[in-house]
Amino acid sequence: MGEPAAAFYARRGNAVSDWWTLLHPPYTAWHLSYVALGAAVAPALDWTDLAFTLLAFFLAVGLAAHALDEQQGRPLRTGIASTTLSAVAALSLLGAVVLGLAGAFFRDGANWALLAAIPVGAVLVVGYNLELFGGRLHNDHVFAWGWGGFPVVVGFLAQAPTPAPGAVAAAAAMTLAAVGTSYAQRRLSTPARRLRRDTVSITGDLTTTDGTAVPLDRAVLLSPLEGALRAMSWAVPMTALAVLLASSSRG
Repeated sequence: MGEPAAAFYARRGNAVSDWWTLLHPPYTAWHLSYVALGAAVAPALDWTDLAFTLLAFFLAVGLAAHALDEQQGRPLRTGIASTTLSAVAALSLLGAVVLGLAGAFFRDGANWALLAAIPVGAVLVVGYNLELFGGRLHNDHVFAWGWGGFPVVVGFLAQAPTPAPGAVAAAAAMTLAAVGTSYAQRRLSTPARRLRRDTVSITGDLTTTDGTAVPLDRAVLLSPLEGALRAMSWAVPMTALAVLLASSSRG
């Protein structure tokens, strides 16, 4: 089998292609959507707070996390220099922390819950992507909670909500929903990555009940995995947009 692209969204050929691939556009949009969903279930929606929270997560997840991950064995096979990746990771994570501190202290008083989330986010980005602590943070469960549940919680907290029981319950339910879809993403993307990046050959047939033999190859095995990932990568952002619009219309 010929060498496939590192991911279904990956591009090759020039620096623009490398940066596009590094940003993981479908997945970055997917996980930024969790921030929006958290904000949308707050009692009142402040679009400025949401914009800065989205920017902070883009810096932390879209840039810093992906730059650190690419330094670990070059899984995306980009030509971006290691020094550039290190600089992007450091500056992006610093920018995310600064934005978090600004949100915690300089908008309508101190937001202590948001402040507490800042070091948690920094540890998740660095620990997960560099596989620190013996890789204990690099697993399906940490991914589901760190890349799914955590953005919902921070999106909610950044709105500085009043502790109304209904809003807290809604945020808790949305957090669990994000954990579930992120866990599903991980369970789909892990075998897809293995097929694209670590598989040399595939042999065998699938025989149906009517006796038809379907030869198995990379494309056959990838199709249901990446078909589901593609669908979810636009369905979750569209869900976030719908919930935001509904929240805004209620005023």
